[in-house]
Amino acid sequence: MICPTPTALAATLTLLAAPFLPAPAHADVAEAVTQNILPGYAGFAKATAALSDAAAADCTPAALRPAWNDAFDAWLSVVHLRLGPVEVKGRALAIAYWPDPKAIGARQLAEITAAANPALTTPEGMAQVSVAAKGFFGLERLLYGPDYGADSYDCALTRAMTKDLAATAAAVTAEWGSAGSGGYADLLLTAGQPENLTFLTIDEARQALFTQLITGIEFVKDQRLGRPLGTFEKPRPERAEALASGRPLHNVVVSLDGLNRFADALGGPAPLADAAFAHALTLAKALPEPTFQDVTNPAGRLKVEILQQAVAATAETTLIEIGATLGVSVGFNAADGD
Repeated sequence: MICPTPTALAATLTLLAAPFLPAPAHADVAEAVTQNILPGYAGFAKATAALSDAAAADCTPAALRPAWNDAFDAWLSVVHLRLGPVEVKGRALAIAYWPDPKAIGARQLAEITAAANPALTTPEGMAQVSVAAKGFFGLERLLYGPDYGADSYDCALTRAMTKDLAATAAAVTAEWGSAGSGGYADLLLTAGQPENLTFLTIDEARQALFTQLITGIEFVKDQRLGRPLGTFEKPRPERAEALASGRPLHNVVVSLDGLNRFADALGGPAPLADAAFAHALTLAKALPEPTFQDVTNPAGRLKVEILQQAVAATAETTLIEIGATLGVSVGFNAADGD
């Protein structure tokens, strides 16, 4: 007997269910914006402000790590939204520059700390620092790296980075605005109205948000899991995201949870997609090694591959079930080709 792969099984189930899915409804975009996206960005802005305040009070790594982790979790609730204000001036990269396959950020931060130029610790100076050297991953190197956090310049640099991150989060959140404020949220909420030249129809708004959902799930599969898996002949556990802080598996779990909540807000009740998300999350939470370092042995690698297959099945199920509900498909996304 030949057993179908998780992806093939998901596709079969969702195709069978498609005739029974509800017809498209206009409430989906409004629900996603007002109940998921705007609260998500508000939480991100609040968490980064708290991180900046914590750094002002005590800049030592041990004191700042909890606030940094809270802010990173808040970012993961909206990281898949690669549209609107976060894409202006490369803000998404300034917040979290990853993957960084050539380790540009590590080299640049080492140069900055070696030079100890006080001008870079001002808001104006930090604005000129490469996106690869700052944001969450610049702070991770300062808070978890063995060569940082020991002198006054590292303290000043940490405070400058947290202020810069909080300012970026506040700017993105403000430009999203709220319903009726004239911000980016209103472009989605007024899709199809004559004065809206960004989203000419409600389907364009649906497709834009649906694309963020699907590419977000695929990013978990291809990058957060695929990079440390590498190949069977050459696994690359050192490429795991946020390895220094021990967050690789945690980031997968928080990302999948955030994507599931976004899917529910956008697509409404989606029992097959929800079941696929739940299965992937169960597998992820059961993994024994939080940093994917066991992908170098066959047993450990198999467990991560099974999780990756479950995430692939989640993408396939979501694509068919929620795509049918919304009446749209996946379009171009800013993360395509990364």
